[in-house]
Amino acid sequence: MAKMKDKKRILRAARQKKITYKGTPIRLSADFSTETLPARRDWSDIFKTLKDKTLQSRILYPAKISFRYEGDIKPFPDKQKLRDFVVT
Repeated sequence: MAKMKDKKRILRAARQKKITYKGTPIRLSADFSTETLPARRDWSDIFKTLKDKTLQSRILYPAKISFRYEGDIKPFPDKQKLRDFVVT
């Protein structure tokens, strides 16, 4: 139980500020299950496109992506709808 509290506290701190190791920025994230990791990989091309368009993105599980666009949070449970939105 204590380890879980520590893990949550560390991940929360990592989200709030940038963490560096010997001057190099590092990113901390939670371990994902064997079902979640492939789903996350499926979204990688879309994340790259969103990053290229300077959109802040995130994945909500089960695999649903959302990002901040013009002050609003846009959720997309379907990859095709997201692709259609990004292309236009």
